[in-house]
Amino acid sequence: MKPLAASLEFEMPKTKNAVNVGDEAVKNATGKTWPEWFAVLDKEGAAKLDHKGIVAILSKKHKVGPWWQQMVTVGYEQARGLRVKHQTATGYSVSASRTLPASSRAVFDAWNDVRQRRRWLADPLTIRKSTPGRSLRITWGDGKTNVDVMLFGKGTGKAQVAVEHSKLKTAAEVKRMKQYWTDALNRLKELLE
Repeated sequence: MKPLAASLEFEMPKTKNAVNVGDEAVKNATGKTWPEWFAVLDKEGAAKLDHKGIVAILSKKHKVGPWWQQMVTVGYEQARGLRVKHQTATGYSVSASRTLPASSRAVFDAWNDVRQRRRWLADPLTIRKSTPGRSLRITWGDGKTNVDVMLFGKGTGKAQVAVEHSKLKTAAEVKRMKQYWTDALNRLKELLE
């Protein structure tokens, strides 16, 4: 194993959140930098623990708050090769987003109204919960994976849609669904233009 200080640049967490959170922010929130956390967790034997076990160490022994427990755990798992890109505790997750030329309500209607949705998204789905103009919680047609849709107004006549498809089983599925959602959101944009 390479010395931690020498390998840190190459072993930093690769998640979107961790990349955006530097040592100073981690230290301000938790009292330790990334390298310090990696050393502490290595000493605790975290490389042999599951996600919940690592979180328990951070919670019970180090009194780290819930959000930071997850951040530090995922960062550690990725740095130590215990978790790969897009991997979560329940499988894999992939996301896509697009700014669309329509209001949040119009984008919501394009998802929520079956007739409109069929014009750009042919696959079956079940909407479990929705908040008009804001979000939809969906069970995908396979009955096993989930799709969360978040809508954000971006001024007059524009909205951003962010889609997260979770509980995917393989990295190959992630690649396929990333392309699927990119294409679907492009079709939705064309429909709304």
